[in-house]
Amino acid sequence: MSRFDAYRDSFPNARLTRSKTGVLEVALHTDGGTLIFNGHTHEQFVDLFHTIASDADNRVVILTGSGAAFMESISPEGFDFFSPQGYDKIYREGKKVLMNILDIEAPLIAAVNGPVRLHSEYILLSDIVLATPSTVFQDKPHFEFGIVPGDGVHLVWQEVIGTVRGRYFILTRQELDAQTAREWGAVNEIVPADKLLVRAREIAEGLVKLPPLTTRYTRIALTQKLRRIIDEGVGYGLALEGISAADVARVK
Repeated sequence: MSRFDAYRDSFPNARLTRSKTGVLEVALHTDGGTLIFNGHTHEQFVDLFHTIASDADNRVVILTGSGAAFMESISPEGFDFFSPQGYDKIYREGKKVLMNILDIEAPLIAAVNGPVRLHSEYILLSDIVLATPSTVFQDKPHFEFGIVPGDGVHLVWQEVIGTVRGRYFILTRQELDAQTAREWGAVNEIVPADKLLVRAREIAEGLVKLPPLTTRYTRIALTQKLRRIIDEGVGYGLALEGISAADVARVK
């Protein structure tokens, strides 16, 4: 079992704080500002979510970002899409990170502080999604790199907003504003930016008043369908993404 004091400072791109009641706040960042996603964070987040899931003292988890966006910039640093060994690493990490999020047996609240243009599936694996008026959702980088969006975003958006809307969202790189996302079922509440964490903490503190086994097993019960969807589909999706990456490399 993980102990908070042992891992709280172990992740350079995640600022971790925990209240006395067991509410863990996870703020993703790069040098204290908005996260720039790259191959190193891809690897790091596998361990981050595994460690969080391994600590039963985390009663509720709040996942948020830093600065003006939750996640909208990506750097190729640390990624190797174009060799079998390099993509094997991406494939293994891509499967594990989503299952590790689902392995968190504490209610998970996403406090989305701004645009999410990549890995929005992290948000949709949460139980409660709070957004700000500036929040927009988009799957931007896959088609910009010329590769299949097969890392889970293709599965979860269809599940949440419907297959026709989900496919349109992916294929057109649609920008989904917070209000539309709420109307379509991807967001629960839209709150002012300065009230975002206040509201997330309010909900979290209400949940920690319940017995620990109740909250834990409710999270497990509510995510069983998502676990099946991810387990059945993400490996195949990532394999298709790898084939398309190999084709991009051949053309180059």
